[in-house]
Amino acid sequence: MKKNDYLKWDEYFMGIALLSAERSKDPNTSVGACIVSKSNKILSVGYNGMPVGCSDDEFPWEREGDPLDTKYLYVCHAELNAILNYTGTDIRGSRIYTTLFPCNECTKAIIQSGITEVIYLSDKYSGTDSTIAAKTMLRAANVKITPYPSAGKSIVLNL
Repeated sequence: MKKNDYLKWDEYFMGIALLSAERSKDPNTSVGACIVSKSNKILSVGYNGMPVGCSDDEFPWEREGDPLDTKYLYVCHAELNAILNYTGTDIRGSRIYTTLFPCNECTKAIIQSGITEVIYLSDKYSGTDSTIAAKTMLRAANVKITPYPSAGKSIVLNL
């Protein structure tokens, strides 16, 4: 008889996004993303961090102050990293699982790359201009927006 408490596809892919977020060195907001094909194959993953060659020990992680002294002008978001990390030829028709609703800039990349669905865990910035613009663009481009229905499962990994 087969095991009954296995992870469903959505749980598995959001779990991969959550695990990817653990690579982030951002002291306030760790975000992960996982891009999946129509046939449930993982195409790429990403997390928020400094661009390659930009030391995360030298660039700022602050949230407040002069813009050049904060993380916002430097950090590459998880969704954009997942798109840029993809090494195949076409991600059109795929879906992206992300732990935080994408900003307007990542949304542009999502739309341009042909991703057709965004499944998100948190929408804590829903009232911001960035998220409002992102949702407006996603709807206009007919990209499906799906909140992740928490399964209430907890998994402990002993690494």
